[in-house]
Amino acid sequence: MLSDTIAAISTAVGESGIAVIRVSGPEAIGEVGRLFRSKTALSEAESHTVHYGFIVDPETGEKLEEVLVSLFRAPRSFTTEDVVEISTHGGIISVKRVMDLLLLQRGIRLAEPGEFTKRAFLNGRIDLSQAEAVIDLIRSKSDRAFSVALKQVEGDLSRRINAMRHSLVETLAHIEVNIDYPEHDVESMTMEFIKDKCTEVTSQIDGLLKTANQGKILREGITTAIVGRPNVGKSSLMNALARENKAIVTDIPGTTRDVIEEYVTINNIPLKLLDTAGIRETMDVVEQIGVERSKAAVVEADLILLVLNSAESLHEDELKLMEQLKNRPTLVLLNKIDLPQQLDRAQIAHYFPENAVVELSAKTQEGLDHLEDAISELFFGGKLESGDLTYVSNVRHIALLKKAKQSLADAYEAADSGVPIDILQIDVRLAWEQLGEVIGDSAPDALIDQIFSQFCLGK
Repeated sequence: MLSDTIAAISTAVGESGIAVIRVSGPEAIGEVGRLFRSKTALSEAESHTVHYGFIVDPETGEKLEEVLVSLFRAPRSFTTEDVVEISTHGGIISVKRVMDLLLLQRGIRLAEPGEFTKRAFLNGRIDLSQAEAVIDLIRSKSDRAFSVALKQVEGDLSRRINAMRHSLVETLAHIEVNIDYPEHDVESMTMEFIKDKCTEVTSQIDGLLKTANQGKILREGITTAIVGRPNVGKSSLMNALARENKAIVTDIPGTTRDVIEEYVTINNIPLKLLDTAGIRETMDVVEQIGVERSKAAVVEADLILLVLNSAESLHEDELKLMEQLKNRPTLVLLNKIDLPQQLDRAQIAHYFPENAVVELSAKTQEGLDHLEDAISELFFGGKLESGDLTYVSNVRHIALLKKAKQSLADAYEAADSGVPIDILQIDVRLAWEQLGEVIGDSAPDALIDQIFSQFCLGK
């Protein structure tokens, strides 16, 4: 597949200022050059240059589009192949005209999702963890998440993994010497060396896993369900946090009949807000469906915002709800503090500690900053780790690091128990391979295909 030339639209389809078509492969410069008319022929142009001209139908000579063409000669390109990027006017017709020429007349193949990045990986320009970080970069929902992904694209995690693997290679070499030339080595010294290296690498893995929870939250966001009885201010809270009117707000109980989703960022933490239907006993069939969906959202949520009307006494439905949520990550929001207060705080204290209760007014937005601080405190102890820390956010990476840690623990225990050194080698090598799978050094082809299939077309 790496011997053919591929093309795809690298920008979103639709009306825009410009659209970019990326072409990569051994025939990229030649095939685009046959369609492009400019003062300088592409075949004679230097790498990393931009040229103004027109895309012309070679069969009729008709000018089809006014373009800018950027040229990147191998190996100084994203894929390490010859790459040509055609910038057209943004619009469906302009892009279609150029793509039709490339795919139908010039015999260039339409790229598969993520194939440009996959070629960059297969050609050795980036490793697998850097390639996966490209997805995170595109999908980032906060500045912090973007910064974490960018550091990984730059190879920050890869360098940490390679350093650990280098330590394990030294350990394996030491073991090999002991096996092949036992008369030149002292086995007890080798065992101590192995235990020291296992402890050293395990400590480094622990340093990465320490950030796993924070990294996963930054990458995927916190699924946050806003729950409560009808008309307590759930939709008003949703609108206040989203800074726009996403949900319908009325004085009529039961207005929200379905789960409404919206992404917001609070203190650099991405939240996937779920505004749910009011939970109550009802004979309305449609509202019953909404209530069931609300209950399902509560089960799946990472964080639950239980909204209570502080201007009313607690209802029986709310007491049942608090009983169900008391062991879940929940913040109790006493809404409508701008009205005369009637709610008994002592009843809430029976289910939730004081630091889980926030007073606010979704209408006036008073107290919203306290809610934001409470969310940060609940998940990050009030603050994120320092900016120079490498975050592990990918579930696959976390699982492999935990496996490698276990393999090293097994190796340490074996060395401490006097297990023969050739048997002990198996666990050390397994840890080395598991760390290698993080960066793609020992990843199976099926896994690589699955990872790149998640990419958008043209990336």
